Amino acid sequence: MNIALGVGGGIAAYKAAELARALMTRGFTVNVIMTRAAEEFVRPLTFSALTGRKVITNLFSADTLSSAIEHIQIAQENDILVVAPATADLLAKFAHGLADDFLSTTYLAFTGRVVLAPAMNTNMWNHPATQANLRTLRERGHLIVDPDDGALACGMVGPGRLAEPDEIAGAVAALTASKRDLEGETVLITAGPTQEPLDAVRYLSNRSSGKMGYAIAEEAAARGAKVILVSGPVSLPAPGDVIHVQTAAEMFDAVMSHLEESTIIIKAAAVADYHRADAPQHKVKKTAARMSIELDPTVDILAEVGKKKGDRLLLGFAAETENLIGEARRKLESKNCDMVVANLVSQSGIGFDSDENEVVLVTRTADPITVRRAPKRQIAARILDETMKLRLALHAK
Repeated sequence: MNIALGVGGGIAAYKAAELARALMTRGFTVNVIMTRAAEEFVRPLTFSALTGRKVITNLFSADTLSSAIEHIQIAQENDILVVAPATADLLAKFAHGLADDFLSTTYLAFTGRVVLAPAMNTNMWNHPATQANLRTLRERGHLIVDPDDGALACGMVGPGRLAEPDEIAGAVAALTASKRDLEGETVLITAGPTQEPLDAVRYLSNRSSGKMGYAIAEEAAARGAKVILVSGPVSLPAPGDVIHVQTAAEMFDAVMSHLEESTIIIKAAAVADYHRADAPQHKVKKTAARMSIELDPTVDILAEVGKKKGDRLLLGFAAETENLIGEARRKLESKNCDMVVANLVSQSGIGFDSDENEVVLVTRTADPITVRRAPKRQIAARILDETMKLRLALHAK
């Protein structure tokens, strides 16, 4: 498989040489494209010696006719475009469709998978413009290998250091080895919180960001499934078509209306347990008096689906602060689930509003499986792996 490796101009450019070697070790053919700024940090000869192939540095060369269309040829001949380091300037160019050098013109002509490994100063990484560009690029389906935290060349400490070459190469390898084991499946996924109105301006909710459910949706789609994503209010780019809801009642209606067509249901949403049935349509004014509000239980979507799931696979989630396995087993039985994905939300840095998670998969037929801390997309992949094992086991009976 051929990879076009774009090298941006930054101190991390030297790591791109290690990345080229790591990709070649995994069996990829690597074709390097360097920006003019990258040449200030690493000589093209370095990459040429490593790859044994021509390194492209200019949009126009002595052979103007040949070089003018070479970016089209490069785009057609390579299966994946990897850019490392992807500088703030390159991210901005890609996001806004600017093309003033060989790498940016190749990007616009490229129709395959794109992997971007950013590296820059911490303040540049955190700047709203950079984060907006990243959101745009993620929405296009590009894989972003986020930078590491640590000491930077500028003397600052924080996010912005290029991910390790082996990590980037591993992400590329995983991308090319994507399974298609969910073809023919229709996966109904719920994600995010619900918001239950208390009055016209206030609501009852929880800290769920929706990241776990969205990661499962992305992974399921990549593996060939038709995905129906029902999402509460979140601030995430949509991974395809999304049915947006606000309340538990709205989520219940959306789930039940698509239940018949689904073959796998994954209830990753953190649905509010209570709502105010008589919520006023106006803003309740603050006074010095104590206020009491009566709350009623919301519909138990997981339990209702469990009653009607038939031969569909049903996965529930259990976000707990204690007695993790016990609560997961209780939910497994009481809601008629085939698997419960349980995690301790009291642990720092994982779970709610985090990009990482650590979970335990509890089923009826096997010992609990602990999936150690990892990015949520990797957790999603493992959840779907175990789901398909359940599918095979049921078919074998």
